[in-house]
Amino acid sequence: MANTRKSPPNKTLLQRIGAVLGRHVRRGDRLVAGLSGGIDSVVMLDLLHRVAKTHRFELAALHVNHQINPRADRWASFCRAYCRRLGVALTVVKVRVPREASFEGAARAARYAAFAALPANFVAVAHNLDDQAETVLMQLLRGAGVKGASAMPVLRRMDQGLKIEPGLPDSRSSMRNPSVLRPLLEVTRAEIEAYAAARKLTWVDDDSNADISFDRNFVRHRLLPVIAERYPAYRQTLSRASRHFAEAAQLLDELARGDMQIVSGLKISLLAALPIARAKNALRYFLALQGVRMPNEARLAECIRQLQKPGGANTVIDLDGHQLRAFKGDLRVVRHSPQPAAGSSWSWCGESRLVVPELGAALVMKKSRGSGISLAKLQLAPVTVRLREGGERFRPDARRPRRSLKNLLQEARLPPWLRSRLPLLYCGETLVYVPDIGIDADFGAQAGEPGIEPKWEQEGAASPA
Repeated sequence: MANTRKSPPNKTLLQRIGAVLGRHVRRGDRLVAGLSGGIDSVVMLDLLHRVAKTHRFELAALHVNHQINPRADRWASFCRAYCRRLGVALTVVKVRVPREASFEGAARAARYAAFAALPANFVAVAHNLDDQAETVLMQLLRGAGVKGASAMPVLRRMDQGLKIEPGLPDSRSSMRNPSVLRPLLEVTRAEIEAYAAARKLTWVDDDSNADISFDRNFVRHRLLPVIAERYPAYRQTLSRASRHFAEAAQLLDELARGDMQIVSGLKISLLAALPIARAKNALRYFLALQGVRMPNEARLAECIRQLQKPGGANTVIDLDGHQLRAFKGDLRVVRHSPQPAAGSSWSWCGESRLVVPELGAALVMKKSRGSGISLAKLQLAPVTVRLREGGERFRPDARRPRRSLKNLLQEARLPPWLRSRLPLLYCGETLVYVPDIGIDADFGAQAGEPGIEPKWEQEGAASPA
């Protein structure tokens, strides 16, 4: 039962959370709290609700139902009732978690995908100081480098995981790209439990948290209690170590930026000239910029070996759903995509946007006048999208004869791996539009004539063409 002697710590905790919010959240920002229904997120939402008026931010909550535990629907019902009592708007999202080797990682990815879709400036998650210590120790046991061992920052961008130094406002946060905020990161689990007891809060317990077949639960229930016997301040010291690792990672990133010259890719000649350690650091940084999952140490070393050997500029390296490929002296990251069947064709029936899922692209047809493709000529025969088969000829310039499409693509410096997936627009059997090349001279709209401006929007490209 609560008593008056517990009030000062609770008030101090409220002030500490208010100070974190004051450094990052501005008046009028929209903050969405991730609410699982467990004690950590329940306490976090209670604290955020208490300071929302004084800090003048809009507060809402999100519950992600992973549909894994048989009691998942009851947890969602608890969260709805809790938010009704607080007067906080709640969104419940159901996700499906693929049964991968790293089930915990797959669940986390599904959860953060739901967060990223929210209209919010910030998504608040309830990681605490104990979580931080567990994460640092687990990363060290896995042999992580300094970036991995730097663990969780108070604030980070969701898109590329860029870490923001604590205490600095994030001027880049936006409603379309919420930043992840951890207001409880310097709060221990014991403090959270004491606050919940003093406030007489209720929560749900996830029975899977006791399952030591999960790495984090093993570290939490078996390993850390032994460490605490000799090192009771391990939470603070591991958190301090994570900050040192973060500073080292930042310095390595600065070194990588100095070593690289990225235009559309990483210069292979620069990578080949670097000492092994710096080359690995530069490649890590480049892959992180492209959103590629970091390879293990052995795989990274093999990448460098292949790129630095004679003829390395022609190397193609498979890497976790991507390929590293060379083009004109640059190293590019290319996502693996299945090639559509030969002879594939997609019909355009006048819609403003034709999505072609097999190519990960969409044809956008914008009405115009006096420019683009003549609408009248397009109506003379069926309009289709096709792939290259070889031997195509094209005349984008009325002053020059019809030329080989192969030569035109080479002159446009289009990478070879994109040429086989290049969507071509036909009217009947006449090639009338090629992305990055132009419109056939015979099909251009005349002055004052209704036309169509075609544009291909490539979706999910890992690096620019």
